[in-house]
Amino acid sequence: MESNATGKRRERLVPLLKDPAGDVREAAAAALERLEGIGSFAEVAELLKKGDRGTKVKAIYALGKIGGERVLPPLIYCASRPEEDIKSAAIEVLGALGHPRAFPALAQGLKETSTAIRAKAIAALGNYPTPEATRLLIPFLDAGDGLLDAEAALALGRIGDPDQEERLLALLDSPHPQTRKAAATALGLLPLPE
Repeated sequence: MESNATGKRRERLVPLLKDPAGDVREAAAAALERLEGIGSFAEVAELLKKGDRGTKVKAIYALGKIGGERVLPPLIYCASRPEEDIKSAAIEVLGALGHPRAFPALAQGLKETSTAIRAKAIAALGNYPTPEATRLLIPFLDAGDGLLDAEAALALGRIGDPDQEERLLALLDSPHPQTRKAAATALGLLPLPE
């Protein structure tokens, strides 16, 4: 159900979608999209509570599109659920949001027994350019499995810590093509020394 304030905003923003200035049209479209997300949060949260597992996974991705502070508690909760598909989706979405409050849940994902979940958590932490994220990711460069080491290389490349160059160069000799590819990509992402 739309509030009076939301309806009033929508009513005033819709005509701006035809504004002669492109920047104004883009701003109006972004504002309307945000209003749509605000209105749908309750619906998506309800699907997350009462839907089957497939619906819950879709709801998790929908929360990521809505964004904002209020999606964090249900997503963090889902990241702690025992169902691998739900946990995996929540970790992926939390990583994409990159909010500092999600960091502990993502760090916890590194301790999972499931290699797939750990890989998602590693990838998600690549959106946190912090010394703590780097510290957590470095041990995975030694995984030697073609998955976790590759994800760690890519994440560290996105973080952009030039101190990791030697570690990434060493991965170019990995027996796993996926790791070599990730290391090459990561090296291309690192800033050049000044």
